[in-house]
Amino acid sequence: MPKVGIVMGSISDFEVVKKAIEVLKEFNIEVEARILSAHRTPYDAAEYARTAERRGINVIIAAAGKAAHLPGVLASYTVLPVIGLPIKSSTMDGLDSLLSIVQMPAGIPVATVAVNGSENAALLAVHILSVGYPYLAERLQEYREAMARRVYQQDSKLQEELS
Repeated sequence: MPKVGIVMGSISDFEVVKKAIEVLKEFNIEVEARILSAHRTPYDAAEYARTAERRGINVIIAAAGKAAHLPGVLASYTVLPVIGLPIKSSTMDGLDSLLSIVQMPAGIPVATVAVNGSENAALLAVHILSVGYPYLAERLQEYREAMARRVYQQDSKLQEELS
């Protein structure tokens, strides 16, 4: 069974991260969620990344705000794919978090989604997992078709209201 590790730097990040957990569970993907800080618990964060693969984790989503070093720190200790989820903070509306995550040095990549883009972080994890779990590609197609149906329904409702 595929498994995604979600690490957030603070409990305040959980409100954003919840949507990622919901999406992953919708795809029947096991989730392991932790609060670990790149700055306050650096040894624990490093150990988490070092041992993630042994615990069956296939992809890591790392949510962090402000300096947002957590995704890069985790990526430096594992070869598993790491998806950075920048969290909007009161400082710079999350631009600081986004830039901290996206500007990784060559050799230690971190995929990055939009500020507070937890749904896309989860969907990107599903895309990555679909390489090893082909049934997930089918589920992604169904997910997209359901999104399209919702748009068609909204358009139909709008057309009715306009006529």
